[in-house]
Amino acid sequence: MSGRSRWPWAGAAPPSGSRGSPGPARGRGLWPPRRRRLPPSLSVRTLAAQVFVLQALIMLLLVAAGATALAVQGRYDAQRTAEDRSLAVAETFAHAPGTALALRSPHPAAQLQPATEQVRKGSGVDFVSVLDRRGVRITDTDPTLIGTKAGGVGRAVMGEMYTETFHGRPSDAVRAVVPVTDPGRRVVGVVTAGIKYSNVGQVLDRQLPMLLGMAAGALLLATGGAALVSRRLLRQTHGLGPAEMTRMYEHHDAVLHAVREGVLIVGGDGRVLLANDEARRLLDLPGDADQRHVRELRLGPGLARLLLSGETASDEVVPAGDRLLAVNTRPTAPYGGAQGLVATFRDTTELRALTGQAEVARSRLSFLYEAGVRIGTTLDVRRTAEELTEVAVPRMADVVTVELLDSVLRGKEPSGAVREMRRTALRATRGGHPLQAVGEVIRFLAADTPMAAALRQGKAVLVPDLRCAGDWRAQDPEGARRALDDGLHSLITVPLRARGVVLGMVNFWRGAGSPRFEEEDVAVAEELVARAAVAVDNARRYSREHALAVTLQRNLLPLGLPDQAALEVASRYLPAESGVGGDWFDVIPLPGFRVALVVGDIVGHGLQAAVTMGRLRTAVLNFSSLDLAPDELLGHLDEMVTRLDTQTETAADDDQVPLTGATCLYAVYDPVGGHCTLSRAGHLAPAVVDPQGRVSFPELPLSPPLGVGGHPFEAGELELAEGSRLVLFTDGLIENRGRDVDEGLAMLSSAVADADLTPEETCRALVETMLPGHPSDDVALLVARTRLLDPACVATWDVPFDVEAVPRVRGEAARRLAEWGLEETAFGTELILSELLTNALRYGAPPVRVRLLLGRTLVCEVADGSNTSPRLRRAATTDEGGRGLFLVSRFADLWGTRYAARGKVIWAEQRLEGASEPDPLALLDVLGV
Repeated sequence: MSGRSRWPWAGAAPPSGSRGSPGPARGRGLWPPRRRRLPPSLSVRTLAAQVFVLQALIMLLLVAAGATALAVQGRYDAQRTAEDRSLAVAETFAHAPGTALALRSPHPAAQLQPATEQVRKGSGVDFVSVLDRRGVRITDTDPTLIGTKAGGVGRAVMGEMYTETFHGRPSDAVRAVVPVTDPGRRVVGVVTAGIKYSNVGQVLDRQLPMLLGMAAGALLLATGGAALVSRRLLRQTHGLGPAEMTRMYEHHDAVLHAVREGVLIVGGDGRVLLANDEARRLLDLPGDADQRHVRELRLGPGLARLLLSGETASDEVVPAGDRLLAVNTRPTAPYGGAQGLVATFRDTTELRALTGQAEVARSRLSFLYEAGVRIGTTLDVRRTAEELTEVAVPRMADVVTVELLDSVLRGKEPSGAVREMRRTALRATRGGHPLQAVGEVIRFLAADTPMAAALRQGKAVLVPDLRCAGDWRAQDPEGARRALDDGLHSLITVPLRARGVVLGMVNFWRGAGSPRFEEEDVAVAEELVARAAVAVDNARRYSREHALAVTLQRNLLPLGLPDQAALEVASRYLPAESGVGGDWFDVIPLPGFRVALVVGDIVGHGLQAAVTMGRLRTAVLNFSSLDLAPDELLGHLDEMVTRLDTQTETAADDDQVPLTGATCLYAVYDPVGGHCTLSRAGHLAPAVVDPQGRVSFPELPLSPPLGVGGHPFEAGELELAEGSRLVLFTDGLIENRGRDVDEGLAMLSSAVADADLTPEETCRALVETMLPGHPSDDVALLVARTRLLDPACVATWDVPFDVEAVPRVRGEAARRLAEWGLEETAFGTELILSELLTNALRYGAPPVRVRLLLGRTLVCEVADGSNTSPRLRRAATTDEGGRGLFLVSRFADLWGTRYAARGKVIWAEQRLEGASEPDPLALLDVLGV
């Protein structure tokens, strides 16, 4: 045979997957391949599609390469088959017994031609030829070639047998050349047999469709498999691409081994599947712990049992060597698929040792938090001290006492003298304690006592064992003995300090059955007292400021009702919950026995509202001294409020309360005839109760609240019978969160309907009915029962507009004074009347009227139709006039002018009790006459 290799790829590396292939180069830094990070914009589905296309292209290349290899292999196999067949035929024919004899015969062609034709037909080769030693064809399948010389048989003549692919005449063929030898091994001829090259290709052509079909089928199967594999990988990786999966596994490894908690995964057969670095450290696992059974790792019976039980455990403390581990176990079956167990471990050795201390600290923090919530719930100094004792007993001490300075109890600034305090609160776990009672004065006289030391040092002093301490007995040995006999054995005394100033002292005592105080308790006591000190100081400051506000408001309100005869008046003022508000009332006597009743309401509460109320009340008092009509007075008050609000806006003071929105009701009652004039600025109308007890709310003109401006004020008129009650109030009386105005007015009507009620009883009934609890809004209430001036005490004259009528009126007035028994005041009254009447007739306008009113004082009034008011001045010695009003001012106690709807009234008032006739000569000296 030829020395050529039987394999076409001889000398090259075998294909991947064949026997002897080295496979991936794992140990030489080539595996795993370098991972390339995917672009952020590349989605997982796009990545899957690209992977699928890449896999399909690879499969196509592999199938094409395989088909090509099969085609080449098929051609090679066909050629080898032709060579083998040709060799077998040629060798068989050449070694046949009669072939050599026929070649030595005289006519070899005649003997061998039939045989060669028969061999050709029987063997399936295309030609069989017999040649002589010169290469001349003796026989041939093609008779025309007999006698021609064949080429390329020189090696056979030399005795070599071979096969070859022949190219030349008569045709290209695969042939075998075999020498024919005689018995002496001499070559006597050559036999060639072969198959034409074109017939060798036909075999391959017949196999090629099957090969292509098989390649197409393989390609389809590979593409479908790639699609299924890509889809399954996409589903199993939850849409994660290679970069994400790589990053996920990197993070998994980083977290698994960096976390300071041991993680151990045990399979269902009890073998260790995974252990992180912390688990190996905590359990002292050997390096080859993976895939070893739990029992082989010497973890201890308790931990081994827990890991093999498959049960769920939460923070179960298990000893492992010299450690105490908190173990949590969960089955992996619902999450990891296969049955197994995942366990986590935490080292609790030191935590266990600190648990007791942490519990104590937690208890103290809880205690201090509770103290912060429970102490200082009210702004009362005594109640705050009591709350401190309630919190500390029995959780911290068996007995707690609180002593405060008297100045602190009164809401004043604490004084520097801290050697004397008053016991303000005391609480004990049981009765019959030996300590001084609440309210007694505690003096710190001895300088060696713990209390005095705490005050001197400004910090807590601990006496762990009172039996062994003698300094605390120095001040009161007998009291100390009683305390020891009662079982008190340990003390912490803490000064109550706020803002660096001592407010008092707190003493914590422990008795029989309780452990003695330790240094840790001192810090808790100091923190507790510090929190209480802030609450006490806040309560003290609030008490002081509240007392100041209440004092201010009380001084701004009427201190008492004025003495007057026109009305029987009773009043009430009830502040809101803050204790200070802006509602007010007033009763103002006016000339001519008239009385003004005022009720007002300021928006808001507190000190600013009280100050605003004082400003408005003062303004009303000042305006009333001008004897203005109610509507005119409210007009001036409205202008003042508008002016003050403008100043408040420019002052940029956030604490200023605006006056706009304040309401006011101003009423003037005249006992001469029972006439009442009222005007209101945004205020509720008063209730009128007639002598029979019928209640009504008269329809009076309503003007906007003060400060709104732009609207004129109007007045209403009422005629009140004697004994009627006029009830003036603010909205806090009838309106609150639980009822509206109409319901409140109905309740008010029901409460005042009794005709026999006095003003004081009316106030009491309204407060009890309308305000059973503390009011949510300020309430000002004013009840006035009317009286009428006796007609016999009123004298009126209409005077003709003629100065000659003056003597007649003066004479009639003198007679009326005599009837009233006022002869002693007749001279002064006649002089006053004469001067006023003369001025009215000279400078005024008709009509002119004179009226004398007799009450507690004597009032002389002269009215005319002019609006011009006379002015008092001192006349010179050369002046002929100008002395009339001066004389009036000297003879009358009070005098003035008021304006009516038409004209004016000039009045003069004289006291009746203690009045004496002036000396005419002295009067002339005063006048300079």
